[in-house]
Amino acid sequence: MTLTMLNRKLVRDVWAMRGQSLAVALVVAAGIAIYVMYQANFASLRDTQAGYYARQRFGDVFVSLTRAPQSVASAIAALPGVTAVETRVLAPAVLTTDPRTRTANARLVSIAAERRPRVSDLYLRSGTWIEAGRADQVIVSEGFARARGLAPGDRLSALINGRSYRLTVAGTALSPEYVYAIPPGELVPDDARFGVVWMEEGALAAAMKMEGAFNDVVLRLGPGASPDATMARLDRLLAPYGGLGATPRALQLSHWFVSNELKQLQSFGWLLPSVFLIVGAFILNVALTRALALQRSQIASLKALGYANAAIAWHYVKWALVISTAGLVIGLAAGQWLGAALGELYNDVFRFPDLRFQIPADVLLGAVVLTVAAAVSGAWLAVWRAVRVPPVEAMRPDRPPR
Repeated sequence: MTLTMLNRKLVRDVWAMRGQSLAVALVVAAGIAIYVMYQANFASLRDTQAGYYARQRFGDVFVSLTRAPQSVASAIAALPGVTAVETRVLAPAVLTTDPRTRTANARLVSIAAERRPRVSDLYLRSGTWIEAGRADQVIVSEGFARARGLAPGDRLSALINGRSYRLTVAGTALSPEYVYAIPPGELVPDDARFGVVWMEEGALAAAMKMEGAFNDVVLRLGPGASPDATMARLDRLLAPYGGLGATPRALQLSHWFVSNELKQLQSFGWLLPSVFLIVGAFILNVALTRALALQRSQIASLKALGYANAAIAWHYVKWALVISTAGLVIGLAAGQWLGAALGELYNDVFRFPDLRFQIPADVLLGAVVLTVAAAVSGAWLAVWRAVRVPPVEAMRPDRPPR
């Protein structure tokens, strides 16, 4: 395919200022790489979180209390807007996996052996569900199992309510309530020192002397139900039983940490790339201004040969687009690599069943739009100032400003 005269000139001009072109392209590439890294991870985390919550029926309202009889569960289920209720026994424990290693704190959560939880179901990663009649079987959180080298069939010691118990690991699991599992009073997860253990409800209730009672409840609400109204009714219902106040999903500890990380990803994904792209547009403007000052006579000759202002302006805007497109290609490749590396870090911190980094189509489209906007905004002022000069005036060198 033959090139037009202006396109041949474009190739020669870009090559002549290849050093400046590369500098501008790398600045644009840095902005695009950061944009892709943050925005693609934001989209991957958001979609993974939403799908995981939906599949495991993550709760909408959480409340802890001192002690309530199981008969209260039917009254909770009858509250307007409530579609599912799961009552549980929660208890602290101290675990020992090996006499030679340090002890670990644990949160014990009761589960039924004959059914899966109606709210906040577990995602079984290895092993099996606990068996009915096996009071010693437990399911442990995957992060704790990996940090302590536990596998199905292994045994551990637990100090529960002042008494020692020997427990057998039936399996490992993840829970939407503990995507970000941290010990009470701390901000950073430590899988080696804190874990979540799910224990058969009868066995845990007997250990805590809470037979026929519960001290924690989680609800799911129907579409259109008001969490605030439901929490107000729930607090009034559980006040005689030492209710500590209902908490919406937005303030549930694990969800709060994940949601705040998503907000930071989205904010950084716009703020930091904007800095690089603004700098890239400025450098491009300076480079084109100097280059066009040296090509005044060429612009005058093109006008004398019949080229319109629009054609000449488009020629120089294409100059900026070619440089920025090179930055876009480099930035997309770098963003893919950096984003995948950042995604691996999130896999180590957040416990999702399947967190895969991918670049959505809207992120790719956004990268293209940002690149074009940076190129046009950086080039337009310099180009417009150069092409609007009349041919006769352009044949003479530019007059000094003073």
